Amino acid sequence: MANKIMKWMYVMFTGTTLLLTSCAGTKQVTMESTQEIENPAALVNQFKTEMSNARNNQLNVLVPDTFANAEKRLSSAEKGLERGGEIADIRENVTEGRTFLRTAEEKSGMVKKMIPETIKARDMARSAGATKFEGDYGALERNFLDLTYAIETNDLNYAQKNQESVTKGFRQLELRAIKEKTLGQVRELIRSAEKAGAKKIVPKTYTRAENTLSEADAFISEQRYQTDVISKKADDALFEAERLGHIMVLSEQMKSRDPEENSIFVEGIVEKITKKLSATDMRNEQVDIQVDNILGSIDTLQKDRQFMVEKAKTQEAQIKEMTEKYQMEVDNLTRQVASLEGKTKEEQTEKKRLEDEKRAVEERLAAERRFNELYNEVRNYYDPDEAEVYKQGYQLVIRLKSVKFPVGKAVIMPDNYQLLSKVQRSIRTFGEPDVVIEGHTDSTGSAAVNEQLSKERAMAVMEYLLQNRTLPAEKMISVGYGPDKPLASNATAEGRAINRRIDVIIKPVTAGE
Repeated sequence: MANKIMKWMYVMFTGTTLLLTSCAGTKQVTMESTQEIENPAALVNQFKTEMSNARNNQLNVLVPDTFANAEKRLSSAEKGLERGGEIADIRENVTEGRTFLRTAEEKSGMVKKMIPETIKARDMARSAGATKFEGDYGALERNFLDLTYAIETNDLNYAQKNQESVTKGFRQLELRAIKEKTLGQVRELIRSAEKAGAKKIVPKTYTRAENTLSEADAFISEQRYQTDVISKKADDALFEAERLGHIMVLSEQMKSRDPEENSIFVEGIVEKITKKLSATDMRNEQVDIQVDNILGSIDTLQKDRQFMVEKAKTQEAQIKEMTEKYQMEVDNLTRQVASLEGKTKEEQTEKKRLEDEKRAVEERLAAERRFNELYNEVRNYYDPDEAEVYKQGYQLVIRLKSVKFPVGKAVIMPDNYQLLSKVQRSIRTFGEPDVVIEGHTDSTGSAAVNEQLSKERAMAVMEYLLQNRTLPAEKMISVGYGPDKPLASNATAEGRAINRRIDVIIKPVTAGE
């Protein structure tokens, strides 16, 4: 029954299409014949544009045979143009090609109605990046072309028989592409660790990494379009896979040492943390007590920081309230003086306007002086090899020279903490300014990858500043420009090193007002 319905739909559509095509084709030829074509190149170029648009609309795969006929006419017209052929012949090829193109557009509508799920599955697979599986995707694409060609040529039995398998193939390839994109690196890390003996050396950590990967894989299989959850699960799996590698290295190092050396190694880590926190040295106590000492010191510092933040906000509110109060008093006194002077209303208004303009100029000059003072102060925070600080209008730019990231990653390493603490101090010097953090890379590698890496590195710096309560989240944004804004030539190693940078742009709220 379904087969008969598909045949009936196609026969009805084909009859209508042929009728419309015949009428439209006759009308087009008549219209063309009444026009003087003075520029055959323009005619061919216009048809070429129409064919490009048709290809963008996938007519080359939805109705491959008819589209191929249109392409042949375009090729003939282009060759005629190159050889300086007769305008009438060029026009005929274009006219016939357009007739085929209109037919292709009309037939494509029927194809879309007959296999909408297959077309959707193909589009989703391509969007997911399935084309990188060249062999498997190429075979499936050929099956898809066979399917659309069958519909185009009225072989509905073939279309009905093969539609489901092609749809299923694209959906499987889409799922594979999603998993490869999100979990490919995780699989590779775990596979490398397994080859190095992770199952025996660190079995618990290995099992945890495997389980996290399996959980992410299973979720993607069931909910492939839940991108936010997938991203979180993929990040968790990558974290555990990277952790697995480091635990293996540490385990091997500890295996090569005797128990006392391992104990002293752990004690040294605790000592470093204790000194950094300016906490009491408690290495003469049990390990649990030493850990409690560290956690207590951290808790105290966090509470103290929160107290200072709240205190600053309270003081700011008080200052604002006092300023408004004093301003009201000044305005009241001004009105009283004007009244006592017996000035007219117009004269009072003009006097106040002039006074306001004078005050605005004085405030702007004061703001400029203050900005320059703070600029000089911030510039002295950095050594020449750490950062370059300069003014850009009423903005301050801190170009970080020595901030370093692991190759291809966006992780803030401890070596950067001291420099970023200076950035934090610089921002706070201006109170609560607006801050933009820009990430830049050199041109080595893919532009898309560099752009994403620059975004992630700028975001990592912003997250560090947010975690250290430098500014409220709404006062900071991060952006990545990849290799688009180089400062030097990427042709040399020195130039590429200069172009790999983080720029922190501070925009004081009162600057320029």
